[in-house]
Order: sequence, then C-alpha cells, then structure tokens
Amino acid sequence: MLSPHSSGTPLLWRRKWPCPLSNRTVAKTRTEDVEKTMDTYDSQGPTSRRRTSNLKDYFVSATPLQKRLKLARRQSSVFPSPSRRKIPQCSQLQEDIDPQKVAFLLHKQWTVYSLTPLYKFSYSNLKDYSRLLSAFIAAEKQKGLAVEVGEDFNIKVIFSTLLGVKGTQRDPEAFLVQIRSESQSSREHRQDKVLWTGWFCCVFGENLQETVSEDFTCLPLFLAHGAESNTSLIGGWFQKTFDCCFSPLAISAFNLSWMAAMWTACKMDHYMATTEFFWSVPCSPQSLDISYAIHPEDAKALWDSVHKTPGEVTQEEVDLFMNCLYSHFHRHFRIHLSATRLVRVSTSVASAHTDGKIKILCHKYLIGVLAYMTELAIFQIE
Repeated sequence: MLSPHSSGTPLLWRRKWPCPLSNRTVAKTRTEDVEKTMDTYDSQGPTSRRRTSNLKDYFVSATPLQKRLKLARRQSSVFPSPSRRKIPQCSQLQEDIDPQKVAFLLHKQWTVYSLTPLYKFSYSNLKDYSRLLSAFIAAEKQKGLAVEVGEDFNIKVIFSTLLGVKGTQRDPEAFLVQIRSESQSSREHRQDKVLWTGWFCCVFGENLQETVSEDFTCLPLFLAHGAESNTSLIGGWFQKTFDCCFSPLAISAFNLSWMAAMWTACKMDHYMATTEFFWSVPCSPQSLDISYAIHPEDAKALWDSVHKTPGEVTQEEVDLFMNCLYSHFHRHFRIHLSATRLVRVSTSVASAHTDGKIKILCHKYLIGVLAYMTELAIFQIE
C-alpha cells in the first residue's frame, strides 16, 4: 500500500497521510489508545545538538559571561519548570506594535540564533549604528568579499525599534536591522528593496537583564531572513562592536512536541493552516520522511480531550497528545512513529523546524511564540 515517490536524491517519502481523526473519534481514541502507547514516546529533555554551518567563524558559544549567565538561568524565577508552561496568550503590549512592522515579521521563514548580552549598546545611537554598518558593508564589498547586495545598488542599513515586542515593561526594546538597496534605474521612484532583515528581542527575560551590569543589554533571541553570507557579515560586525556572540539555535524533537501542544491549545478566531507533523526515519543510505496532516479543529478536539490544567500545559499532557497521534498512525499504517524523529511541526499559530527555522503566522500569538523561543535561547547561552 505504501510506495516511495522519487523526487531526486535522496529518496523521500512525500506522501501526506490522511488523518483518521477526521471522523471525530477523539474521545474514544484517548481511552483506547493512550495506555497502549505511553511507553513508546521518548520524553527525554532538550538535546544539546548544534547545527554546523559556515557561520562558525563568527558565531561561537564561549564568552566571558558564560558562568554568570548560567547562574542567572538557574536563579531566575521567570522561566517555568520544564514540566509545566503557560498556554500562550495575547499580550496587551502588542497594542503598541506598528501594524506594518508586524505584517512584515509574519509569514516569513526566520533562522533563529541565541545571542549573549550586547556590551555598551545604546538605543539612542541607532542612527550612528546604521551609518557605521553601512560603511562596513561597503568596505567589505570593495574587498571583493561575498556580500550578496548586487552590483548596481546603493546600500543602506536601517536600525529601528520594534515597540511592544516584549513580554513585560522591564524587557529591553526589540529592534530591527534591514539592509536595503536602491537601484540606479529606480532612484526616481525611490523604491528600496529589502535584501536582508534581522531582529533582536527579549520576551519575558527581564530577570536575565537584572543579573548583568548596566553596561550590558540582554536580547538573547536573534532572527534572520536573507542570504547566509549577509548574516555572517552582520553577525561579525555585531560581535566586534558589542563583544557579543551568536550561536545557531537548533530546536530538539522534545521542544517541537511542546510547541505542537502549546500552539494547538491556542484559541483561534479562524484557522489558517492544516496542523501538520513531519518525521525523519533513520535509514541508510537514503533518507525517508513522513508527513502527517490533521484538520486543525480535530487537533484542537484531541488536545481538549487530554487537557486538564486550565491555562497551562504539562509534560504529561504533551505526552498524551503525542501518543494519541502515534496510536492513530500505527492503527492505520502499522508504522511506529515513536521510532522516528520529529523534525517539524506546523500549525495556524506558527511552524518550526529542528534546524532552527521558524515561521510565525498569527499576530495574536506573536508574543507567546517569541516567549518560548527566548526561553530556549537563554538556556543555550551557557
């Protein structure tokens, strides 16, 4: 019944499995299937695997702040225990966010990094930083380095704040960095093209700021969209200018399961996307992927059947939720998903991939998604 579909090398399973939950048998599923599969789901903690890339010359993890940040993580009460987290909610501070900027942040795939505190960074100097970084990029281009900005463009860098992108008033303000270009042929129209974007934020991480001196600004989550060579170049400038350090932020299968549960638990005015899971099957020499699509209303009904703690998500509920999915899939296809590795989840709230890619889809839960990503970033700064 199952057959691989070749789409080049490596060979991939690209079939989308029909969802058995569409028959609205969620409650029955829980009673019949959960007990059978509770022992199959790997509920180990977050892994420390790091993705390798050519950014390693700029993005390394060792800094003089390591011990202090590790102590801050242990002492900070703002981070919930790994066995219990709050369901993301809409933040009142989001009312201050520029709607145009929010729209720009949504529906883009961002590569996420953790970032150590910035030394001597000042929000009052954003115009100066724009000028200095523009000059730096122009100089690097003159040297013939790999700067993907084209040949007929005048480059300018713009720093701007993202008001409201934070969890509490004590969080530092988020800020946005853009590389824009103006073609020689389009100067009359004054239409700039955005070549690269990155933004720095801290959501519910104010306790970390309290553990460092006033010379440091803690913005542990960095998100980039654009050519990797530009990310490397700009990361190098920030590292030299503010004595900080970037590290690619991989997302473990364990954390993807938490994301799937928390985002499914969110109340939506209307659903914009199918709930979908992607697993990677460890096989050699060819890779094998399995995708499992579920109607979002059925996924929410399944979650409601296992959810018992109002306003919170527990580790037990995450395990039950995932085991119900595993049991359904095994019943129909005789495949044990617990023996595979979860590599991506996609919901109407957001999607995330284990290699550190994330796409935020819902404005209402922007802060909730960033809060969990900030938590993961701070845990990685050790």
